[in-house]
Amino acid sequence: MILALILAAQAAPADAPAPVTAIDAERAFVTDAHTIGQWAAFRKWSTDDAVVFGPQPENAHEALKDAPEPKVAIFWWPGKSYVSCDGNLAVNTGPWVRQAGKRVGFFTTVWRKQAGEWRWVYDGGGDLEVPRAEGGDIKPTLASCATRPARAAVPGPIEGFAAPFKTGSGSSADGTLTWHYRVDVRGARHFTTQLWDGSSWQTVIDDRVPAPPAQP
Repeated sequence: MILALILAAQAAPADAPAPVTAIDAERAFVTDAHTIGQWAAFRKWSTDDAVVFGPQPENAHEALKDAPEPKVAIFWWPGKSYVSCDGNLAVNTGPWVRQAGKRVGFFTTVWRKQAGEWRWVYDGGGDLEVPRAEGGDIKPTLASCATRPARAAVPGPIEGFAAPFKTGSGSSADGTLTWHYRVDVRGARHFTTQLWDGSSWQTVIDDRVPAPPAQP
């Protein structure tokens, strides 16, 4: 399954049409990672203010401008996609694999449509012992357009994190999809996505990434 997905991505035409959905954008992103280079693709598909983590938040373009390209790019694919009512903000999440499946994990990417094109503004993830059982021919989950939330989404508590925190967040223009991240002083990270269902906020993504091991 994983090998078939990799081969399909590498075989995708370079002149493919512009992505219509954030799922399309994610797939085009991974295709570029395996054709023009992993970090070249990260720079190409990101906004000017995009954030990556090392483990503290950094501007993606500054952090990756001199990054050497790996011999084999990481491979990932969207397993779930949550989209605002207005269709201009989306959050994708799913599995990634390295070393022919010897290392596995998850990713989460926040996509923002600007000037009619999808670009990511947040990219994060972590290692897992087994890959998430997500993927295939997925369909996006849309926020409700029936009503608008009267109050902003509030992320939940983060027990076990050490202050002080660095934080970031974003929301669709119509207020139906929001995301937040918090990183503690050790580099542990908590990311959540809230989707409006017409009557209340639903937390649809809750990623917790532990702090990296302390350096000797």
